[in-house]
Amino acid sequence: MQTTWKGTISFGLVSIPVHLYSATQEHDVPLHQVHAKDGGRVRMKRYCEQEAKEVPYAEIAKGYESPDGRTVTLTDADLADLPLPSKKIIDVLAFVDATEIDPLMFSKAYYVGVADKAAAKPYALLRDALVESGQIAVTKIALRTRESPAVLRVHDGTLVLQTCIWPDEVRPAAGIAPEEEVTVRPQELKMARSLMETLSEDFDLAQLHDDYQQALQQVIEARLQGVEVPHEEEPGEAPDNVIDLMEALRSSLRQAKGAHPGRSAGEEEAESGESEGGDESDRSDRPAEEGRAPRRRTAAAERSTAKRTATKTTAARTGTEKPAATKAGATKSTATKTTAKTTAKKSAATKSTTRKSATPRKAS
Repeated sequence: MQTTWKGTISFGLVSIPVHLYSATQEHDVPLHQVHAKDGGRVRMKRYCEQEAKEVPYAEIAKGYESPDGRTVTLTDADLADLPLPSKKIIDVLAFVDATEIDPLMFSKAYYVGVADKAAAKPYALLRDALVESGQIAVTKIALRTRESPAVLRVHDGTLVLQTCIWPDEVRPAAGIAPEEEVTVRPQELKMARSLMETLSEDFDLAQLHDDYQQALQQVIEARLQGVEVPHEEEPGEAPDNVIDLMEALRSSLRQAKGAHPGRSAGEEEAESGESEGGDESDRSDRPAEEGRAPRRRTAAAERSTAKRTATKTTAARTGTEKPAATKAGATKSTATKTTAKTTAKKSAATKSTTRKSATPRKAS
């Protein structure tokens, strides 16, 4: 890779000679400006207004026009001799958590490589310290004609310098988001979270591709071959407002589940039950007939359970009391027999007494 910048990282009293390499590249289809009538190439020429003629690139310099109309010319030598410490030094100013830098401020990324073998150990020291702490280093750097804040972080075992814009270059977002108060119900938030989880399953950023570049290449090939240019069917008009947010979320969730055929039926049924059931506040919003059916089933189940319990209890009591009843019957039978014997003995004694009384006495 071509070296973009050469300098030194200053880390306390430690100096690390480094080179910067561009970490990204864009894959645009190169298009030129041509004359629409005949396809002739249109080129931009450097034209001097004072001399009314074209000037070569070697005679081009930068200039600044003051508010009163005066122009100051700045040569490459003037820009190279700026009294700027960050021109050749990346000075580490602080170490902060990555969450403290808003991604909105990130600009361009550069790989950081060592300039010589002696820089390998301090390079590894800074890299490992960043990995272990989970932090990033805040720095400043001057690239070309601009000084920018930057951060040093680790990517795939390599230091990366990410230039940033200045905090005052971030425009305020006031007045863009809806200002009126909007109440999001818990069931709507729950449905949105379920949709987020479904869309996030098996996501791979590397599978994304540039549809615009592919479509543009198809049009170019069709023009080169003299065939009809492919046309895509116009998509239907998107609704300008959402009448039923919950229904839109349910439809989106069903569509997302259709794009993930690997999901089990149990998982889909469980999620469907959660999304349709919602929480207690969701159930209270439903019609009465929809909410009573589960209560009828619950009451019937309770009556059935109570009936089975009562039957078991009665059977247990019957089995326990039968021996007691039998014993009581036996006791009663014994008492009856004893009474009968006593009655018989009394009857015999009475008869004997009667016979004695009926015998006549002898005369003296």
